[in-house]
Amino acid sequence: MSELYSISFNAMLLIRYFPILNLMYAARIDQLKSAIMERGTAVVAFSGGVDSATLGYLAYHALGNRAVAVTVKLHSYPERELDNAKKVAEEIGIEHMILEFNELEIPSIAENTPMRCYYCKKEILGLLAAVKEELGFDVILEGSNASDIAVYRPGRKAISEAGKLVYSPFVEYGVTKEEIRQIARYVGLSVADKPSYSCLASRFPYGNALTPETIRRVEMSENFLFDMGFTHVRVRDHKGIARIEVYPSDFSDLLLNREKIISYFKRIGFYYVTLDIEGFRSGSMDEIL
Repeated sequence: MSELYSISFNAMLLIRYFPILNLMYAARIDQLKSAIMERGTAVVAFSGGVDSATLGYLAYHALGNRAVAVTVKLHSYPERELDNAKKVAEEIGIEHMILEFNELEIPSIAENTPMRCYYCKKEILGLLAAVKEELGFDVILEGSNASDIAVYRPGRKAISEAGKLVYSPFVEYGVTKEEIRQIARYVGLSVADKPSYSCLASRFPYGNALTPETIRRVEMSENFLFDMGFTHVRVRDHKGIARIEVYPSDFSDLLLNREKIISYFKRIGFYYVTLDIEGFRSGSMDEIL
């Protein structure tokens, strides 16, 4: 009875405060759109995740055709994510450009040091800057948020070094990851609840060189698990040893399919297949730093 009362009470609170929440998100959106409008014209760094999609939405509704979304297609950027980026750009209505870039030709990236993200972000910003110049636009918008400040993000250094070339409105106004998701839900973006997805280069221990073959192997293995219904997945590649991360609540489902998973993983080139009993967590390769 008390549990039923608690549910009813929570529902009443939600109904009571929903208009207030709507006003809050509407005000936040207006604040961000105004800040973006002040930049004039913008190239939006667009991966298709919830951060960049929400930023793309705000830029499009602030600037119209004076905003263009640009996705840089790396070896470490999965085809699955590219398809999603195309879909969400079309959903928003923003013009979408795709640039191909082989980051593995850059030794400072392919060597996979702890500063890999810095060098990669620097190259990406250079490509976006070239697009900006070609279009005669004013600024690059990128979707870092206030929640990123507390975690290891070497790419932030490259953004900082770019100065006024790059603008991060979510950082300037202290918008957190969860608040971005709430804004995305408020405006009806399909990616509002999309799990965060870092590039495939993050699946390898620092110091292990990146190759097209090993990156593709990780992409195939994660796609296999996604297709089985797992939504939060990382497959870490320790020189041919697959370390699978899923939520502990998904362990039983994973183990029920262990023979199918082992067979597929070995067929695509893994020697051993393991389950990380600590479970899914973003940035687990950074834990040794």
